Amino acid sequence: MTTLKLNYDVFTLDNRQLFQAGAIVSSSIVEELISTHKSHSDKTSSLLKHGSIKDNILLFFSQPPYDTIFSDEKRTAGLLDLMEQVNVPYPILETMDYFKINDFYTYRHFLMVYALSTLLAQDLMGNHNDMLKEVLAGPTHDLGKICVPLHILKKTDPLTRSERLFLEHHTIAGYILQSYYLGDSKNFSAMAARDHHERRDGSGYPYGIHLDDRLVEIVVASDVYDALISPRPYRRISYDNRTALEEISVMAEKGKISWEIVQALVAVNRKGQPHYSKCIVSLDKRGIPPPDNVYGITVDEETQ
Repeated sequence: MTTLKLNYDVFTLDNRQLFQAGAIVSSSIVEELISTHKSHSDKTSSLLKHGSIKDNILLFFSQPPYDTIFSDEKRTAGLLDLMEQVNVPYPILETMDYFKINDFYTYRHFLMVYALSTLLAQDLMGNHNDMLKEVLAGPTHDLGKICVPLHILKKTDPLTRSERLFLEHHTIAGYILQSYYLGDSKNFSAMAARDHHERRDGSGYPYGIHLDDRLVEIVVASDVYDALISPRPYRRISYDNRTALEEISVMAEKGKISWEIVQALVAVNRKGQPHYSKCIVSLDKRGIPPPDNVYGITVDEETQ
């Protein structure tokens, strides 16, 4: 991890400030922060037994296109069994409760990216691969959004440049929060929070690295896919499933993500769910993006 200067504060849900804007963050600085928390490590609880999380996941599984992706009842039951074994620190569960009340899209996104990432990891890494346990760490890739004002997360108009920077802050904030709560800066959840907007071609953020981690790439694909097919404040209509998959295949064509992961995502969307290695991804682009989509559009401050 190289050093990075923070543009904004990093704080917990109960407003404990971990870093101030302007602080220089490095591996050694994060380790120092972790050492202050080890003496009072957070208690954990089963993710699926917390509140209505399991009922909510089952509801989301029943809605298109997830009703196809999770149509294999036996496999889905096994997936839920695995997820039920995951214990998550209370502060993370409390953060999920916060988003459930204040920004339901982000709450839903937490859960669906987690479930889809776990499903794809089973296909790509194997059920008995030790690394699969890492992706089961919890639905926390966007945890750093607790440090982003709600009015930015829920804005329907294009973001200003400063608002865009504030939104991008959620990656490094999530890394710091995960490291702090889990007591481990190298935990997969912390790495995924930090790197899920990085790309293989180096075009992502916050560092612009050439991403070369299959598990994080699985989170990347799941994150983009769920964002496209879901209602968003900045888009009246969601992408239809075909167009969403085409958008992700374009990412692979541009070298931003691995083709194998795209194959796995397309495979679980097909009837019978063939093995991803036998799935041929069409390069035809017949989908039509929804109208009035302002995602990715940034405007100058004075135009607001």
